Amino acid sequence: MALHTTNGSTLRSDVLDDAYASSDLARQLPAFYFPKGETDARHAYEAVHDELMLDGNSRQNLATFCTTWLEPEVRDLMAETVDKNMIDKDEYPQTAAIEERCVHMIADLWNSPEAAETIGTSTTGSSEAAMLGGLAMKWRWREKRRAEGKSTDTPNLVCGPVQVCWHKFCRYWDVEIREIPMEGDRLIMTPEEVIKRCDENTIGVVPTLGVTYTGQYEPVADVAAALDKLQADTGLDIPIHVDGASGGFLAPFCDPDLEWDFRLERVVSINASGHKFGLAPLGVGWVVWRDRDHLPNDLVFNVNYLGGNMPTFALNFSRPGGEVISQYYNFLRLGREGYRKIQAACYETAQALAKAIRKTGPFEMLYDGEGGIPALCWSIKEGVDVPYTLFDLADRLRTSGWLVPAYAMPPHREDLVIQRILVRHGFGRDMAMLLIEDMKRAIDYLTKHSPSQSLGPDDATVHNHTGR
Repeated sequence: MALHTTNGSTLRSDVLDDAYASSDLARQLPAFYFPKGETDARHAYEAVHDELMLDGNSRQNLATFCTTWLEPEVRDLMAETVDKNMIDKDEYPQTAAIEERCVHMIADLWNSPEAAETIGTSTTGSSEAAMLGGLAMKWRWREKRRAEGKSTDTPNLVCGPVQVCWHKFCRYWDVEIREIPMEGDRLIMTPEEVIKRCDENTIGVVPTLGVTYTGQYEPVADVAAALDKLQADTGLDIPIHVDGASGGFLAPFCDPDLEWDFRLERVVSINASGHKFGLAPLGVGWVVWRDRDHLPNDLVFNVNYLGGNMPTFALNFSRPGGEVISQYYNFLRLGREGYRKIQAACYETAQALAKAIRKTGPFEMLYDGEGGIPALCWSIKEGVDVPYTLFDLADRLRTSGWLVPAYAMPPHREDLVIQRILVRHGFGRDMAMLLIEDMKRAIDYLTKHSPSQSLGPDDATVHNHTGR
């Protein structure tokens, strides 16, 4: 458009132009160089907004464990707290107080013997929380060994088929990982397999409450009992850290009689993800210790920052406070009963899906949503000849927007390819049945139009299922 000056001349300006008629959007956005000049805010927004349309629809992403549906009030709180730095407890004391409330409320949820005195912290996610729990176990093991005059050179950690964060922990902090492999029909840890791998250098055992691959709960109470017997027989006192990334905000509401938490004396710490079944926005995890004795003092730093001296134990420093505040909102908003209703609805949908998928194709259901998290996973029945793989089915479902991952299991069971669905808050029964209709159409298409070359685990369309 033309703007008139005081002397009657005109100047060309894009200020009031339609964004898509502007010179700003008449070129490709920079990707490999820093732009020289400014861009109109409205035009820049439209350009970035449009590129994000090429992402998948998060609500149809049935691979992720993470929250994809939020109440409007949560979005408002996130917008209002985008400028709050979680680490600056002196400047934002009420945000710090809310974090502390959450720690004690979670400790109460997990049956801490003294919830009001329990120590814990928020983190950027469950992976960071898991690493903090692992570090505390290693430090306590090392202190004990030094006091006994013994070597601290070869620590090890025993676990079942774990999420990649535990492999990172062991590699970064020089700990041998003794991961119990899947064998035959056994897809999770058992007490017998745990005890085989424990010795005086074991810093701890990590059962998972909701195994990433299948969704099943590992038997924490049985493992604790086996370790009790091991201590009685040999004197080895080996602690348990529970990776409750998913199950930590499920079992207390939907399986309250299941003993997996601080009711078991051998459980010294627990991590969980607030942004999974804790229903908080992405970016928050939690770790809680049984008592202060299980968090060594030399892991805690007293930092003088922006006017205040504060203790901190984290791998990150500055991080946003909105997710913690939103977590507290959910605790207030829902309470135990609200969480129970939401999670129970997810379980019911998962079990309904499992029944429908059994009838939809030549599938064997490996986990149907009972005895773990609200999820399901299946494989193609052994001996059934079909002209497609589960990777092909996952790829075909993408044409309808669904992300339903297919993947091979870890070492010792690489031969087993499965497909998995996570049922989260916001994925209701109607959407589930729409998915089933799309699955039927995809199977019909693949049966009639056999892929000339079936997809496998290394193809780009196969999604990483182990994300936190």
